[in-house]
Amino acid sequence: QVQLVESGGGLVQPGGSLRLSCAASGSIFSIYRMGWYRQAPGKQRELVAGITSGGSTNYADSVKGRFTISRDNAKNTVYLQMNSLKPEDTAVYYCNADLVVLTTLRPGYYWGQGTQVTVSS
Repeated sequence: QVQLVESGGGLVQPGGSLRLSCAASGSIFSIYRMGWYRQAPGKQRELVAGITSGGSTNYADSVKGRFTISRDNAKNTVYLQMNSLKPEDTAVYYCNADLVVLTTLRPGYYWGQGTQVTVSS
């Protein structure tokens, strides 16, 4: 079994900052890519940012220059530093991991349970 546990969401005023964390644990051989997605009410889930084990990153245009994704490979943890937050960033943020399961040596794609981020005055 593989678990992804997110933390760090909450309520913040426009212009504020939050840092999300996501720790992967369980039967993990290796993790190729980790990422953050978000889903606002009535909208489809969308990619926010992703990072590979080698450190290559990609971002949605809407967050470039404001959000930074980083990763601690030794801890199987990914972070999302969110600055200059806007009301339109309000959503449930989900972590995901593209990995190889230790017990089967097969690829797997896993999601966290989500953490709410609300940007409001």
